[in-house]
Amino acid sequence: MTGPLDGWRVLDLTQGIAGPYATKLCADYGADVIKIERPGLGDVARRIGPFPGDDPHPERSGMHLHLNSGKRSVTLDLKTATGRALLLQLATRADLVVESFRAGTLERLDLAPERFAEANPATALVRISNYGQTGLQRDWDADDLLIYAACGILQVTGEPDREPVGIGLYAPLFLAGGIAAAHALGAMRAAHRDRQPEVVDVSLQEALAGSMDRGGPNLVSFQYTGTLMVERRERILISALPNGVFPAADGYIQVTTQTNWFDRFCRVIGKLEWITDPRMTSNLNDTLTIGAEIEAAFYEWLLPRTKQQAMEEAQAEGWPLSALNTPADVFRDPHFAARNFFQRVEHPLGGSVTLPGIAVHFGDTPGELRRAPMLGEHNVEVLGELGYAPREVAALRAQGAI
Repeated sequence: MTGPLDGWRVLDLTQGIAGPYATKLCADYGADVIKIERPGLGDVARRIGPFPGDDPHPERSGMHLHLNSGKRSVTLDLKTATGRALLLQLATRADLVVESFRAGTLERLDLAPERFAEANPATALVRISNYGQTGLQRDWDADDLLIYAACGILQVTGEPDREPVGIGLYAPLFLAGGIAAAHALGAMRAAHRDRQPEVVDVSLQEALAGSMDRGGPNLVSFQYTGTLMVERRERILISALPNGVFPAADGYIQVTTQTNWFDRFCRVIGKLEWITDPRMTSNLNDTLTIGAEIEAAFYEWLLPRTKQQAMEEAQAEGWPLSALNTPADVFRDPHFAARNFFQRVEHPLGGSVTLPGIAVHFGDTPGELRRAPMLGEHNVEVLGELGYAPREVAALRAQGAI
């Protein structure tokens, strides 16, 4: 199967979460992604896990198997002159180079952007770092929640009158990786079109601060009105109708009820007489007058039902309600199954692994989920494409360059 990026080559110098996710998206859609890893150690994601049976193994990390699907692994020691020379040889055939070292690392390794431009003037270089390649904080350390805290998003999570609540593990880094991938493709296209090098500075802090994940809307709202979008939303959603998370028989549901959907709400919970009752219809935003009555009727309908039953009955009437699914629920969800979202791949050491599949479907070039590589698995293959014989690759390995 081919993907829309079939024929493009990406040199992947990233590790961790954000960068590898960006290049994974390229690989899943057909690009030839050559992942450069440290000899003997590899990407730090190989040690993050989760691991089957909680038994750590660099080839069985679920994080690695997911983030590096479809790539080819080559080990290079970039602290050696030979390792750097091999990298620049690979760059002569690359359309895109993506790195996620600490800001300034390429310069310290004598691999400044100019070196890649000399190797291939039509190559785009995307540099992903915590706070960008310049600025007062460029050398600071961070993780996903630290970056969320620094760009103002963490402050607006949770209830407005409570302390901020941290969000799910690594979510900011996956989001930032997707943003980086989109802009990397633009850079690659520009470099190829103009036959000139393109260097892109991706600050995770700025990518998230300007994203639609609470950051951008709240910054715009504050700049324009002096208030936050979350505060305005709290005022907008004052209603006697149910909005938010509520308990069902086997878990929780999330529901949204706008006042113009009152008739749908009434039909679902079996209160048809309310639809034409002026006492109800004229007080939909008055929680003191009818709030308790509506809440009692809503719970009477909801509590005996499973979250799946509640969702199906509500959606049948056009009332937006969803089961609040656990990861196990998502894995068993028949809708995901019908769209073949989860896919099984076979890995020589990881075994049979079921992973989230390709999320955006192209008609004629759908792409393909392929297994992640073992550390250095493609040394002979990739270096052979540069003209190195197997015995020469063995010599490079003996020298410690790969």
